[in-house]
Amino acid sequence: MWQVIFAASIFQVAVLTNHFQRRLLDVLDDVEVDNLPLILSVANLCNKSCMHLLERCLEMVVRSNLDMITLEKALPPDVIKQITDSRLSLGLISPKDKGFPNKHVRRILGALDSYDVELVRLLLMEGQTNLDDAFALHYAVEHCDSKITTELLDFELADVNHRNQRGYTVLHIAARRRNPKILVSVLTKGARPSDLTFDGRKAIQISKRLTKHRDYFGITEEGKPSPEHSLCIEILEQAERRDPQLGEASVSLAIAGDHLRGELLYLENRVALMRIMFPTEARIAMDIARVDGTLEFTLGSSANLPTKIHRPTVDLNETPFKMNDKHLAQMRALSKTVELCKRFFLRCSNVLDKIMDDEPELSSLGRDTSTERKRRLGDLQDALQKGSSSFDKSGS
Repeated sequence: MWQVIFAASIFQVAVLTNHFQRRLLDVLDDVEVDNLPLILSVANLCNKSCMHLLERCLEMVVRSNLDMITLEKALPPDVIKQITDSRLSLGLISPKDKGFPNKHVRRILGALDSYDVELVRLLLMEGQTNLDDAFALHYAVEHCDSKITTELLDFELADVNHRNQRGYTVLHIAARRRNPKILVSVLTKGARPSDLTFDGRKAIQISKRLTKHRDYFGITEEGKPSPEHSLCIEILEQAERRDPQLGEASVSLAIAGDHLRGELLYLENRVALMRIMFPTEARIAMDIARVDGTLEFTLGSSANLPTKIHRPTVDLNETPFKMNDKHLAQMRALSKTVELCKRFFLRCSNVLDKIMDDEPELSSLGRDTSTERKRRLGDLQDALQKGSSSFDKSGS
């Protein structure tokens, strides 16, 4: 509705502006507090044509529990000044800090805005504040990209279930952000999907309310990127159903054979199939597992689909085979990718399980070093490469 108001105001269609302004005013009390800054920003841009909406929205924001940092990120300086002045006159904030955090916290948040995680580490070493008191993890999840958020989580210096002043955990913020990689990163660090906000909502309820019906119930073709919003709901649903510890995939790898080379080949083929059939899920799992640098078929940061699947530079079917550090690092990264898929992307994992079970060659490669098995391995790798190329052409 606010989009129509903004467009009508820009094109100076007064009748339309007034009509939708009245409609929005009628339902404004039912609008989520988190959406008020956006509506206030639009009303401010419309200026005189939306004065009633501007005044009402401003009053609601002033009396809300929205913190000044959140408001500062969403609103222009002149509106921020009106809010601080009103809150001061009502005694809602202290004249000393005007509702803003202290300078030590501001420096940490500023470092996050600058994508400088190492500076955050140095500031923490000063001992003036910590990540929990600064609500730095909440801030990163809401405002920073997934790379910065993951690096901050890897510090393991913050309580991932810590609540901010409004009663939101980091997972609640991530559910609003609806970034699948951030959600998985937070959940793997121990976030509890069952935690409720002060008004009784779980993360999955927050995410569902923000997702359109067609995105949630739409069917995604295999090989096509999954809609991120519906993927977030799938991740949270899986997290609520079960909370397994990472490592369960290692047990399932028994079907790959007793030899390490068989396990490694199984993992390589499974992840290669995942990249072709479920590119979005594969990218998330591989990024978190840090597969880049351990594989010949690395996943580019700007690509959704693999451009080429290379055959291993080391022939794992040649004997004697010795597992070196490179192979171990590759196996750990691939194994974690499979584990993350089993934990958060059950639909994807079930499809891959069926394919691997129905195609004995894919699950048993490495047990047999016969010429026929080697030829079959080459055929399968060629098929994967052709499949990858066909998806590249269709997507370009």
